[in-house]
Amino acid sequence: MNAPHTHLPRHLLTLHDLERGTLDALLVRAQAFAEGHYDRRALDGIAVCTLFFEPSTRTRMSFTLAAQRLGADVINFDASTSSTRKGETALDTLKNLEAMGVRGFVVRHHEDGAVAGLSAHVNDGTVLVNAGDGRSAHPTQGLLDMLTLRQAKGADFSKLKVLVVGDVKHSRVARSDLQALRALGTDDIRVCGPASLLPDDGTLQGCNVSHDLDAALEGVDAVMMLRLQRERMEEGLIASLDDYHRAYGLTASRLKRAAGDAVVMHPGPINRGVEITDEVADGPQSLILRQVSNGVAVRMAVLEALLRG
Repeated sequence: MNAPHTHLPRHLLTLHDLERGTLDALLVRAQAFAEGHYDRRALDGIAVCTLFFEPSTRTRMSFTLAAQRLGADVINFDASTSSTRKGETALDTLKNLEAMGVRGFVVRHHEDGAVAGLSAHVNDGTVLVNAGDGRSAHPTQGLLDMLTLRQAKGADFSKLKVLVVGDVKHSRVARSDLQALRALGTDDIRVCGPASLLPDDGTLQGCNVSHDLDAALEGVDAVMMLRLQRERMEEGLIASLDDYHRAYGLTASRLKRAAGDAVVMHPGPINRGVEITDEVADGPQSLILRQVSNGVAVRMAVLEALLRG
């Protein structure tokens, strides 16, 4: 099966300004991979490194599986046991691996814009995928969330009512999800959270913003819960975890305000009993584990498009 033409840039750093046709093509290709239709030798002989300077479970493992299923040689870089502990910069680390013949780098970093900064210094033929940088972007998470929504609700996003709940201010996932939803034509995008956790940098442009979760839930087709980014958060932004759960935690009773066939999503890791209850996270409307599964297919589509294109 030939990959559709996607008009991707050389690197996937963000979903900002990607055309709808490009997103649709990637999602169609990812769906084919999810159904098991792919060439196990597509990336034969190509070395891919997961260059992670920040902890990860789902993103790192799914990129590793994605590259392996396409036949790539995969190197998993662990900053905690590398020369970065001796003072080597991220760029020097990348350039040394590049000198060994690595062509694809999947990079996670704690600093905003770090992956774009690295991309300015790589050789011709080297490609980078942003696996999450600071609070800026997490494009493949945005893509896998859109694939999950597409499977559940169909390819026409224009009629969907989608609610994003929680710590948008510190969430690279939320930024990529909102960019993708806009590009795919979603008219009714709602965002809900405490004022202290909502950004004022233009991220919420075109969204219906609320601080009342019960009201925001009315009739929505999808609820996208966010993790409280406590490692990036200043003290005092929320009174307590209990207070946050009372105001913004998704419970089974609250979920009844949404459409009867509404779906629930969460990028993980979940703070159970804070953002979402066990009953909802593990319930019949939850697509959380399907998101994880779709992560492999989406990342296969991205790696194939960049490294074969």
